Amino acid sequence: MIWWVVLFAVLPWGVKAPEQPAPGHAASAPERPMMWRKAAITTLIAAVIWLGVFALVESGLISIRPE
Repeated sequence: MIWWVVLFAVLPWGVKAPEQPAPGHAASAPERPMMWRKAAITTLIAAVIWLGVFALVESGLISIRPE
C-alpha cells in the first residue's frame, strides 16, 4: 500500500505536456512519461518509509497488535 501511495505522489514529477500534441493524443499526455525511472524512485522511497515504520513497530513505540 505504501508503494502505491508513493507512486501517485511521484507520477507528476518531471511531466511536460507537448506544445503541439500529435493528432489523436490527449493534450495533457506527457511527452516522456519515464515510468521505469518513476517505478525505481517509488521503490526506493517506499522502502525507506517501510523501514521507518518497521523500526517503529519493532522498537515498541507503536503497536499494530490488538491488546
